[in-house]
Order: sequence, then structure tokens, then C-alpha cells
Amino acid sequence: MAGHSQWANIQHRKGRQDAKKGKIATRLIKEIAVAAKMGGSGIDGNPRLRLAVDKAYDNNMTKDTVERAIKRGAGEVDGANYEEIRYEGYGINGAAMIIDCLTDNRVRTVAEVRHAFSKHGGNLGTDGSVAFLFKHCGTLLFAPGADENALLEAALEAGADDVVVHDDGSIEVVTGPYDFVNIKEALAKAGFKSDAGEVTMKAQNEVVFTGDDALKMQKLLDAFDAVDDVQDVYTSAVINE
Repeated sequence: MAGHSQWANIQHRKGRQDAKKGKIATRLIKEIAVAAKMGGSGIDGNPRLRLAVDKAYDNNMTKDTVERAIKRGAGEVDGANYEEIRYEGYGINGAAMIIDCLTDNRVRTVAEVRHAFSKHGGNLGTDGSVAFLFKHCGTLLFAPGADENALLEAALEAGADDVVVHDDGSIEVVTGPYDFVNIKEALAKAGFKSDAGEVTMKAQNEVVFTGDDALKMQKLLDAFDAVDDVQDVYTSAVINE
């Protein structure tokens, strides 16, 4: 992590997300529907659904919208039937990339993903080509200035896998993917409210991009963001601006 600001990177991503609230809402509705389809409509017994619903509420989605998405996924109302597809590939300078999609048309999606890669200097890889470079986990980020010792104690007591103090003073708590919500709530009760958090595919070795390479990599990321079927993009590239 040395050499870049984790905190600045998170704020950069958040700013871009805030500018695209409508697209994020559409993706959250699809995620809720798929989570309900796969694990049932009961939030307490479906960690993936609970996470998706929490994220929806964090993005100011209404209760009615959330409930409709759950019913659609559970088959109680008609709607599109989505399937999950994961693509792996390489970005600028060989940066590892994972593209997670939810689609009702596999042929359309692979064509759009391949086009985004080829147009912006990347390459679509084969299944398993980069997945081993990532860890499926939850991350909770706390702003510089948090009480390091107290947060470390609270995080380990809550069952966190790791606590990382970054060069910029921000503190990252790493959790198991299905422990994320419970640990987030336990830390909040202990007085530590995270400033950012998600369940993600975390690159084991990140590479900092600056200058022209950073601009090229951002264009590639933006191209995937423009594909309606793309839900999440994970990469080993960290863009410093």
C-alpha cells in the first residue's frame, strides 16, 4: 500500500459513484433480485440479500423499491431473469481485472465486455487467469485520526481477519465476506462508524498508476461502467490523480 493514499483513492471512487446515482440504483435492484432468487427472500437467513438491501438503503432507495426487487427475485412478481457471469482480463500495463455482470443476454454482454477491453487497451482473459490474484473479503475504511489501538481491539474482538494502518493514517478493517455486516454493526456499537465499506474482490498486490497510464486506465474503467450489464469491476490498479 505504500506510495499512495488509500483515503484519497476511496474519496475519488465515491465522487464518481455519487455522480452516477441512477445507474447505481439500477444495479442495486438487479443485485437484490438475484440475491433473493438464489438465497430466498428472508433477509436474516440470506447474507448476500442483507448486504444488498443495506447498500440500497445507504443509497437512499425507498423501502417500496427494495421490497419490489425482493419479490421479483423470489418469483412473486414478473421480471427479467438475470444470470451471473464473471469475466477476467488485463488492463493497462497488464493490470489484473475482474468484471462481474448480471445479464439476461449472455451473447450481448460478452460482446460489450470484449469491445470495452479491446477499444481501451485491455485484453479479455480466460476463466481463472487473474482471480487467484484477488481475495474475496469485506473492507471497512476509517478516516485518518481514528484511535488506532481502540479500533484494533474492537475489530479483533468482533472477529475481523486483519487491521491495516495505511501510510496516510487511514485504517482498514478486513473481514470475511459473510461476516462483513455483523462486524460493521459491532464496530458501530463500539463507537467506530466506518466512512466507507464494501464486500469486494481485493487485489493482493496493487499497482499505482499516474500520468498518462492513469488516464488510460480510468478510460477503461469508465468504459465498463457504461455497460449496463456490468455490476462491479475489480482491479489491481490504483489511480492517483
